[in-house]
Amino acid sequence: MVSTAERRNTDSSVLDALRSPRKLRVEVLAGLVVALALIPEAISFSIIAGVDPRVGLFASFTMAVTIAVVGGRRAMISAATGAVALVIAPVVREHGLDYLIATVLLAGVLQIVLSVAGVAKLMRFIPRSVMVGFVNALAILIFLAQLPHLIGVPWLVYPMVAVGLVAMVLLPKLTTAVPAPLVAIVALTAVTMAFALNVPNVGDEGELPSSLPSLLIPHVPLTLETLKIIAPYALAMALVGLLESLMTAKLVDDITDSHSNKTREGWGQGVANIVTGFFGGMGGCAMIGQTMINVKVSGARTRISTFLAGVFLLILVVGLGGLVAQIPMAALVAVMIMVSVGTMDWHSIAPKTLRRMPIAETTVMAVTVVVTVATHNLAYGVIAGVLTAMVAFAHRVAHFTEVIKVHDSDTDHDGDTDTRVYKVRGELFFASSNDLVYQFDYVGDPDNIVIDMSDTHIWDASTVATLDAITTKYAAKGKHVEIIGLNPASEARHDRLSGHLAGAH
Repeated sequence: MVSTAERRNTDSSVLDALRSPRKLRVEVLAGLVVALALIPEAISFSIIAGVDPRVGLFASFTMAVTIAVVGGRRAMISAATGAVALVIAPVVREHGLDYLIATVLLAGVLQIVLSVAGVAKLMRFIPRSVMVGFVNALAILIFLAQLPHLIGVPWLVYPMVAVGLVAMVLLPKLTTAVPAPLVAIVALTAVTMAFALNVPNVGDEGELPSSLPSLLIPHVPLTLETLKIIAPYALAMALVGLLESLMTAKLVDDITDSHSNKTREGWGQGVANIVTGFFGGMGGCAMIGQTMINVKVSGARTRISTFLAGVFLLILVVGLGGLVAQIPMAALVAVMIMVSVGTMDWHSIAPKTLRRMPIAETTVMAVTVVVTVATHNLAYGVIAGVLTAMVAFAHRVAHFTEVIKVHDSDTDHDGDTDTRVYKVRGELFFASSNDLVYQFDYVGDPDNIVIDMSDTHIWDASTVATLDAITTKYAAKGKHVEIIGLNPASEARHDRLSGHLAGAH
């Protein structure tokens, strides 16, 4: 699956970093910064999914370490994500952790199968408006997931959240050496511990790991009923994970001015999720925020930073688990609100942009957002958005087709004066050809009709059926129709299907 050239490029980039102290320092520090930034988000996403924080932390460790080896995009970070957490949350809530692990394993298998089958090539068919809607819906869902931690809580939670938000807004203006979310969490945790504030903390959400992750086999019955339960969630997780990972890979390609193997990245995500599932993790995919920290802020370019991010994460969590348990939930809520704000594409919903954007593009984005938020399933939203975009495109292209009546005095078709020539322009397919039959004067036209198709193309059987219907209508009035100017592909399709389509006459 991996070409010799790709393996050589990967090995070369790693060896170059190992041989250069400066490059190695960049990769190591980048991995450490990403690990520090992963801790609060992994815990927060675990809470969104309804599992113990260690499930998300183990997932982030195994995803990062595995994808560093098998992934197709160097320096990209994969870990537990909000997108996956939102998809799998109902499985945990309704069926428990074992079914979650089974879902993650099946999702990994599906990602491998879909990637080998060439699903990465389908990314070209996802319109930009769907991608924008996907991102905006994710931002909204992440924000909505924080509301339970802001309702019915001690009043101290609100000023703590406010302080955390202010810190994360102002600190990057002073320095970007340390992630602002980490500073906010450390500061709020220190204040909470120093003054013994009685506010909800991470320890209240579940037990943190005190040992290394171990192999875990899910205890679920191997029956068709189990497959019926987990398959829909596994497919949704596989699609969401592939979509977000491939989108992130494309973004890193643009930033680094380099190319990545999207197919390898796709099946690499599947392998990483299988490994994660067997070690009791919640699964995941590429993380846009942490990837930007790694690539854009820290300047990492190799797999070393991704691998070390996972290793450093495990060391921090296992070695400092008691301290991590004291983190107030208010700090994590503030972090996730900032993640939500940063994820939202505010330019796409600005009044100036909406006035300039075609109504069809805005509709596609809105459908993606509404369906995603209503179903809490990002895959459903993307599918709905793509279908809406297809309908809008078909409607728009359908109006590009026109039939021009060429006046008799302007033509000389074999010297006949009783001949009417029509010229058809545009692309003919099911949407544009349906109205074609109504654009001819069957009663008023002379006995001989010529339909010039030199400026068009026949794409499907619907168009052939329409041309048969036109010919039949003229024949019923004793008139003869001649179709000319077909290009070779259109002529072959017309000759093969004409007269053989049920309902054409």
